[in-house]
Amino acid sequence: MLSFISRRLLISIPTLIVISLVIFLLLNLAPNDPMAQVPLTVPPEVKQKMREALGLGQPLYIQFLKWLIQFFWIEPQVFIDYLFDTSFSEGKQRVISWQTRSPVMDIIVQRMPQTLWVVGMSYVVGILIAIPIGIYSAYKQYSVFDQVGTFVTMIGYSVPPFFTGVFVIVIFSVQLGWLPSIYDTTHSVVDWETFKIQLKQMVMPVMVLALQTTAMINRFMRATMLDNLNQDYVRTARAKGLSEWTVVMIHVLRNSMIPVITVIALNVPAIFGGAIITEQVFKVNGIGQQLIGAIYANDLPTVQTITFMFAVLIVLFNLLADIIYGILDPRIRYD
Repeated sequence: MLSFISRRLLISIPTLIVISLVIFLLLNLAPNDPMAQVPLTVPPEVKQKMREALGLGQPLYIQFLKWLIQFFWIEPQVFIDYLFDTSFSEGKQRVISWQTRSPVMDIIVQRMPQTLWVVGMSYVVGILIAIPIGIYSAYKQYSVFDQVGTFVTMIGYSVPPFFTGVFVIVIFSVQLGWLPSIYDTTHSVVDWETFKIQLKQMVMPVMVLALQTTAMINRFMRATMLDNLNQDYVRTARAKGLSEWTVVMIHVLRNSMIPVITVIALNVPAIFGGAIITEQVFKVNGIGQQLIGAIYANDLPTVQTITFMFAVLIVLFNLLADIIYGILDPRIRYD
């Protein structure tokens, strides 16, 4: 297993470099101008000096190599300095946001907790709801529970989060007045009362994101359970006198979880993508709102860094899914 993980990590390096190159070229070849936000009263020679200060006068390959060094070499040094109070990155140029003129990773670190509060909680809630529903729907196929679950799942899978977000705001905030419509990112949890306020403002964004997660994972869970319930090994286990709980929850569930693990792992970056829209609807000051603001401001370093981090998540969770395969199915061997 260790040799497999090492090989996959080594393969991931050129894969990520190619992905970063594609992202860089797409952003730089797009018809955008970071000086478009500058007032028209600014003289052209001043604009030209501003372009040179941002490094826009350099060839594309120089800009790309510079970003690679900053992201893969200097930023890890900054992290090491933070952990061990060293000075490896002192005086070195980091990835700087054109919009705020501050390090991009510092802004991401500041906003990440808000995104993780919403995205992480919604994903956990969605998985905890989807797996039991999928198991029971498959076991009680065509029952009332299965039909209602299928109907709700199709709605959750089809309705986009920007519509669901506005809908729950109208119902629970405007009509009923139960929950706040705007997420207060300055709120800090210090006691039970502030914790209840935090839960209240998290309910709607978490509910919107969890609905999509539940819909997707529930359908896969039900389909794989149905496929395995009709296999010969299930009939053999029942013929041997094993209890129905043991047959379903140990033998069938373990084999059914293998494709579901892929969906869960690969859906992590997708849920971050859904959070971009949800953060805009509920005014969550997280990574998604930072990305949208950077796109509007033509802040290419910020857009490139956040987009590349999503690509890193995809590669890492692909590896995690392969590792969990070997744990769930002893027949799978990587060495």
